Amino acid sequence: MQLTIFFAGFCGLFLAPALADYNINISNDNNRAGSGQQSVSVNNEHNVANVDNNNGWDSWNSVWDYNSGFAATRLFAKKVCIVHRMNKDVVPPIHALDALVKESKLQGKGPGGPPPRSLTYSVNPNQVTDLSKYGKAITTMCKNVPTYTAQETQGASLFFSSGTCLNINALWIVNISLCGSTLEN
Repeated sequence: MQLTIFFAGFCGLFLAPALADYNINISNDNNRAGSGQQSVSVNNEHNVANVDNNNGWDSWNSVWDYNSGFAATRLFAKKVCIVHRMNKDVVPPIHALDALVKESKLQGKGPGGPPPRSLTYSVNPNQVTDLSKYGKAITTMCKNVPTYTAQETQGASLFFSSGTCLNINALWIVNISLCGSTLEN
């Protein structure tokens, strides 16, 4: 009986951190490059990371749903949500976010440091009518907000992108450019 209790407690000691939710806060003391303050909330049970960038009117919120493979960014100044597939070759796995942010802080990779990995997306001008296929977290964040999809663009197709581009620098790990005429207003 005591061995069973000891074993259960021992397993809980090592399993709890893997299942726990946690928060990561990043403060840009001098507000260089206008990035404001960022925080990340990780929910391991639902396999979702929520990245908040607080920078006045240029604030945004992004949800990375690792179960559905989609991410969405709500741009407060533009009053829109943009949904796109997560590129798993660039976006770090959920279990690595905490370590990557700590490493970036230690190596001084924050604003002014080495550039993050980059992704560019072209925003589709047609509004999404059914958010349910993107997962509960994205549906909740983008509900009652005009929502558009975006496709990743690479190489020569970047030159054919029309409209304004907005840059989302998430945790100084991933820089996402969202481009399209929908973002011009």
